[in-house]
Parts: sequence; C-alpha cells; structure tokens
Amino acid sequence: MPDFIAAATQRARVRVPLRFHDGYRADAELVTFHGLADGREHVAVVLGDPAPGTTPLVRLHSECLTGDVFGSARCDCGPQLREAVERIAERGGVLLYLRQEGRGIGLYNKLDAYALQDQGLDTYAANTALGLPEDARDYTAAAQMLSALGIGELDLLSNNPDKADQLRTLGVEVRDRVPTGVFATPDNVRYLRAKVLQTQHTLPLGDLAELGVG
Repeated sequence: MPDFIAAATQRARVRVPLRFHDGYRADAELVTFHGLADGREHVAVVLGDPAPGTTPLVRLHSECLTGDVFGSARCDCGPQLREAVERIAERGGVLLYLRQEGRGIGLYNKLDAYALQDQGLDTYAANTALGLPEDARDYTAAAQMLSALGIGELDLLSNNPDKADQLRTLGVEVRDRVPTGVFATPDNVRYLRAKVLQTQHTLPLGDLAELGVG
C-alpha cells in the first residue's frame, strides 16, 4: 500500500454462522477495523480456508439495502452477494462488505435515481441528472482492510474493471479478475446493459438482448 495511505488495524473478530433463504449455510468471521480512511463501518467477511499457496478469492461488495435485504429485482446485487459467499467459502478468501449504497451516493439519492430511471434515464444518467457522480466509490478503505488482513495478492471476484484498477493503484496485486454469474431479469436488464456500455462490465450483451433490450 502506498506510504501516503495510513494503515488500518483490526478492531475485532467475531464468528457468525450465515444462513440464506435458499438453505445455503456458511461459517464466517466478521472483522471490524480501526483507522479506515472514510470513517465508515465497513466489514470484512472471512470465509473458508485457502490451501497453502492458493491466492485468496476476494469480492468488494457495495451495500445494497434494496437488493441484499429486500430482494429487489431492479439490480443483481442480492444474487451476486449470495453467489460470492459460496464461491469464496469453497476456495477461501474474503468478502468486503462496503457501506457504499447506490455506488456511493446514498440510499435516498439512489431511490431518487430510480424514479428518474422510471422516466427513461439509465442508471448513470439518472445520477448525473441529480448532480451526483455516475460512480462515487473510492476503494482506499478496501485496500486498508486487505492490508490489515495480511492480503497483498488476490483474485478479484467482479465484473467491474474499475475495482481492479483502483486496487492496483492502491498497491494491491490483483492477479486475476474473475467474473460473477449473470443474474439478468426483465426488471434489471436495462441496468445491466448500461453497466456494460458505460463502464465496460464483463457481462454478455447477447444474453441481455435476449431478454428484450437490444
């Protein structure tokens, strides 16, 4: 990690058994931190036990109340979270649950952006129409968390190239970027297509077009 970024330290670790609506179960350790750059209460979810010499699998998952908690079909966040926990638990690694609702603009602003999307704007144009960044997320705290956990090299479970680029700039060695599954529905296909076209997410446009957005 660059010298100009202050080190964070582990604050506490607690075992939490995870249970999902489909019956999947996993044992996790939740880790909290002192000294994170943005002052937010981000949490590391440590899953599985990497074999010696194995690069840990890591996901940076931005908090999504509507998708993660309420199962909203307007995004793919809930299914991505569920998939990530299982894949990381199988291989060993960490899910960083980052308090960055709405790509960093907050819950209320995200819901305002939803209203604009209902009028025809895509997810990025809706943010800018509100006078907000398309994506306000900064991953400095994520790099601090990884350093505090002793992780300097990882495989990143993400479709978003910006996450890998920011981590590398922050001194984290991202060996490989591993795409997540495609969780498209008629309710979120415009959202997913915008992510491909606007920010080069690794999602197959052909599969999305089959759901009615060409």
